[in-house]
Amino acid sequence: MSSRPVVPGFYPDPTVCRVGDDYYLATSSFEYAPGVPLFRSTDLLSWTQVGNVLDRPSQLTVAGGLAGASRGIYAPTLRHHDGRFWMVTTDVGRIDDGHLLVHAADPAGPWSEPAFTAGAVGIDPDLAWDGPDCYLTWKREDGGGIWQALLDPETGRLLSEPRLLWTGTGLAQTEGPHLLRRGRWWYLVVAEGGTGRGHAVSVARSERPSGPFAGCPANPVLSHRSLDGPVQSTGHGDLVERQDGTWAMLYLGVRPAGSPHRFHVNGRETFLAGVDWVDDWPVVDEDRFDVPAARTSFVDRFAEPELDPRWVSPGRHPGEFAAPGPAGLELAPGRAPVARVAERMLAVRTRDERWTAVVRLARGDAAVVVRIDDAHWAGVERVGDQVLARAVVGDLDQVLDRAVAGTGEVDLLVRAVPATGERRHRGPDRLELGLVVDGRPQVLAGIDGRYVSTEVAGGFTGRVLGVEALRGPAVVRSVTYAAEPADPAS
Repeated sequence: MSSRPVVPGFYPDPTVCRVGDDYYLATSSFEYAPGVPLFRSTDLLSWTQVGNVLDRPSQLTVAGGLAGASRGIYAPTLRHHDGRFWMVTTDVGRIDDGHLLVHAADPAGPWSEPAFTAGAVGIDPDLAWDGPDCYLTWKREDGGGIWQALLDPETGRLLSEPRLLWTGTGLAQTEGPHLLRRGRWWYLVVAEGGTGRGHAVSVARSERPSGPFAGCPANPVLSHRSLDGPVQSTGHGDLVERQDGTWAMLYLGVRPAGSPHRFHVNGRETFLAGVDWVDDWPVVDEDRFDVPAARTSFVDRFAEPELDPRWVSPGRHPGEFAAPGPAGLELAPGRAPVARVAERMLAVRTRDERWTAVVRLARGDAAVVVRIDDAHWAGVERVGDQVLARAVVGDLDQVLDRAVAGTGEVDLLVRAVPATGERRHRGPDRLELGLVVDGRPQVLAGIDGRYVSTEVAGGFTGRVLGVEALRGPAVVRSVTYAAEPADPAS
């Protein structure tokens, strides 16, 4: 199988649909706004982000700090029906209101204001149509299996009492349902085993969308549990029929590295596999596609009036504090330099195993950090005429080193490089912190990358690269993110 994700970086819980010759894919976003990133492709291999579904505060309210970490938007479902795109998901902050449902004529937006499915409380909702009937399927909040009800998608009103659809195969945490039709059979694709190393995809089928469903004899149809390989935690799949009549699966996985315990840092990423049909059951072929390296490097000088859709913010909408303009990116005042919790941070997902980021700070004090959450980050801060390398890991908050750099324009450096040290105790990478002087990196300090990994921090997200003004306003001239070749020995 290819160890390359088709959408690298913290883009988990993929959902996919095809309209003509175009494929559209959406993923979870958790506490980051705007929410539900949306991609387009013509071949399932190369994806371009065309926007974010929940791109304004009236659609989505997110919370910051540790209380908001790994909350927000959970697994969505994206579908196209009767000339419109539909997206349904769970906003965990409003879980008692039911699932959040929006629609649009153009996937690039604008998307409607949300309707909520009162009476359907849980996570991981799905939409499917059988003629005029729309079915809402989800995991019930109390963990009692996969449930379903008829739905009026225009209003979010349930048209029938919720009923139990399937309890899964016996593995833990049956969730992430997707209901789809092929021929005379309706297939219920679910995630099982938890989203860690025991993750899996299982399938059941019925001649009616309302069941009863019988499980595939070969379940789970996809799992890397108890296997050794570069991609782990595979699961949460969605199926799509290709233009030529063949089928494919988009699913999530992680790329752990380091010591035998292994750590993943870029979150759960989106992978691709082929699907064959044997006796009307799906058989997953992980070797079907030759996945090219995704184009992840970029230089953003913030010359356009709108931010690129790659930019997000934990606990806030970027438009509340970040404004591109002729001078660069203007950032409203953020946290105090001694504080640990981000207040107004503009961030982008890290997407590679090795990378270098340089932020050219034109004016003011600012921090450039690589973070999982507010208790697990490392970064470089310009405060007055000094540049400080700082790490926050749980209760530990330490300035590792500092240098005098003046108050003028400065290039702040954060990069992920191969880990060093004895192999049995090696982290996934090493985060180096410093600045660039006369075109040359000046590294002030570095830390073991395991301390900014999901295994250490917990939660469901991955690393982001963030920039935030400190105490007063700041102007960022440019952000350069460059992918580097991975270390073959890692």
